[in-house]
Amino acid sequence: MPTLGLIKGSQSGRRIDKERSGPIESAVHRAIANGYVVGRQVRIGKIAGIVVGYNIASFGQFLGAAYPLLVHTPVGVSKCGLAELSLA
Repeated sequence: MPTLGLIKGSQSGRRIDKERSGPIESAVHRAIANGYVVGRQVRIGKIAGIVVGYNIASFGQFLGAAYPLLVHTPVGVSKCGLAELSLA
């Protein structure tokens, strides 16, 4: 598995939209409460993977509220919902 590193960014001056971030924050907290923490081995159907982070996207096709987990699998990183995963 590749090593993860810190990417330095900068503030854009944009404010966080609390209306959009609330559902994302709830989904991430629900995932953590259900045991889906970084480093945890999981399964997407029969494919093994490891939780490597959380999806905080507030726009696009795979929103963090619906797909809060980032899972590293043999075919790459996937954004996943809780209903798609099981703990290994």
